[in-house]
Amino acid sequence: MPTFRLSRRITAALLALAGLGASAASAADNDAALLNALFQDHAVLQREHANPVWGQAKPGEALTVEFAGKSVKARADAQGRWEATLPALPAGGPYALKVSAADGRTQSISDLLVGDVWLCSGQSNMVLQVKRTLDSRAEIQNASNDRIRMLTVDNVSSPLPLTSIPAGDHWLKTTPENVVEFSAACYYYARELQKTEPVPMGLIVAAWGGSRIEPWMSARALRKVGGFDDSLDLLDLYNKDRAKAGEQWDRMWQAWWHARPGVSADNQPWSPAHVSHEGWKPAPLDKGAWQNWGVPELANFTGMLWYRTTVNLTKEQAAQATAIALGPINETDQTWVNGRWVGTGYGGDGRVYQLPAGVLHEGVNLIAINVLGTYKDDGLYGPAEQRVVRLADGSSVPVSNTWEYQVVPKSFGSPPSLPWHSTAGLTTLYNGMIAPLGSYGLRGMLWYQGESNTGDPARYQTLLEALRSDWRTRFGANLPMLIVQLAGYGAAPTHPVESGSAAVREAQRLAAADDAHSGLAVAVDIGERTDIHPANKQELGRRLARASRHVVYGEKLAPSGPVPASAVADGDAVTLRFKDVTDALVVYGADRPVGFELCGTAAGSCHYAEADIHGDSVVLRAALPASAIARVRYCWADSPVCTLYDNSGLPAGPFEIPVTSSRTSQVSHP
Repeated sequence: MPTFRLSRRITAALLALAGLGASAASAADNDAALLNALFQDHAVLQREHANPVWGQAKPGEALTVEFAGKSVKARADAQGRWEATLPALPAGGPYALKVSAADGRTQSISDLLVGDVWLCSGQSNMVLQVKRTLDSRAEIQNASNDRIRMLTVDNVSSPLPLTSIPAGDHWLKTTPENVVEFSAACYYYARELQKTEPVPMGLIVAAWGGSRIEPWMSARALRKVGGFDDSLDLLDLYNKDRAKAGEQWDRMWQAWWHARPGVSADNQPWSPAHVSHEGWKPAPLDKGAWQNWGVPELANFTGMLWYRTTVNLTKEQAAQATAIALGPINETDQTWVNGRWVGTGYGGDGRVYQLPAGVLHEGVNLIAINVLGTYKDDGLYGPAEQRVVRLADGSSVPVSNTWEYQVVPKSFGSPPSLPWHSTAGLTTLYNGMIAPLGSYGLRGMLWYQGESNTGDPARYQTLLEALRSDWRTRFGANLPMLIVQLAGYGAAPTHPVESGSAAVREAQRLAAADDAHSGLAVAVDIGERTDIHPANKQELGRRLARASRHVVYGEKLAPSGPVPASAVADGDAVTLRFKDVTDALVVYGADRPVGFELCGTAAGSCHYAEADIHGDSVVLRAALPASAIARVRYCWADSPVCTLYDNSGLPAGPFEIPVTSSRTSQVSHP
């Protein structure tokens, strides 16, 4: 079975007309609890911060909260929600907290610590557990630290903001038994940071493998960014009338398809009215993912394929049909039956879509599936017996095992994402995993995400800066954010290339550089070319902690290695000056650095440059007229070779900056 995305809990997120499926299940409220589920035994509260605590009681009921020898009063509103603010405390504990309601009910929690609390979010590289990292056996055996505690928020997607985390999510101490499933990046960060900040560390992990950035943002933030209004309006419709929203989504998707270059009005692969076998080929589903079919053009293909087959039904069977099961599909599908859209899903789990009444008829019925795959192990797979039409009496009818496929040109790009899609929609993870955190007291945020946005990186900086502002609105103005710049993954370049991963790295660099309360951890050199989930999360933790020491705690040190300050052309050379250099620039593995490019203004105009170190600068030369040089790029590829470091052992990360002339004033760049 494919393992497309890493997640603590693999969720199909089957989003059919009937509802959100398993991924949207919200936590059931505990009627007996006075405290919100965030507040439980072993929790960590933020030091030197007036921490809000909240919960649910009877409407208008008076409550008393006792903590660390102090008592505060609260009163529930008309909906029964209450909130109180605890006085700020220095690091310490353990403490107990007790809530008493006027009707005599009480709730007590114990073993609370006060220290620094961090929200760790993003996609699969933030999810990746300690058990998947370097030296995991020794790391697990030696993990015993009562003062590092982690709360992992379960994967929950919702079209509307939720108010509580799932009931089964618990604060856990660092023990060999618990650390196995801890987020490695988050845990190793806290462990390293405790060496210089010896206080309790509370870690809240809200991350979902394969997620784009847009689901982690609120509707307010996305509307402010712009360009999402139609999809957000559709999401609003979904919350009122899911059937109408599904019909509207089908029209939007078809409009996108017909806007592709060369697509005629009668090019409708989903419609039985336009069935043609021209351009279709037999699909050997028994071989699994399309990369395994033995078809040369598909061996390394990522993109879209159409699949098509039929199911033959009697009149009675058509009348009894309730759902269609299609088995596992990787990665994202749009499925039609007889030209009617019935659902979409994401990830490698099985698909089951409810069938609207009347969609099937006696005789031959067309099943058409558009599959988008962006990684590997893509398409339909699994035994044919899984692909059936389910009937109301519990029986089923197998669909035909004769499938055909058609490759969609790469030039078509990626289709729009369903607004209520769990990991590629809008607001769904903010609603399901961030909103339930309320205004919990934090020291800062860690963000490791971007791999899923490399296909369309142009807006990533804008989105990341908007997410940062969005979360600060919830958790506190100027709350520090530490951003992981994407690790290297993929083939090493042999010539200058355009790269979505490099473009996202640049967006991450600029977002961090533009904000005094943000830091960057360079990870390009600790990636793995054949694994998008690099195992060396210990070094990543060290780099995040170093950035934190500077950005959060004000320590005087270079936070993330050498960064470009200016690039000035003089004759046939460009002098690239660096700042934040510890002692001196050094080269690993050679006597001169590699990976530098001098570029013109147009795409495809870059040339590798010879590079020599001179103090805190690198002098570049390339077979390019001086008048044609407009930009310098470094380590610009999916998995580049980067050899420039400083004496602290930190690398110069990937970047692109403009070149100025020596005849003009020298300008520093972020």
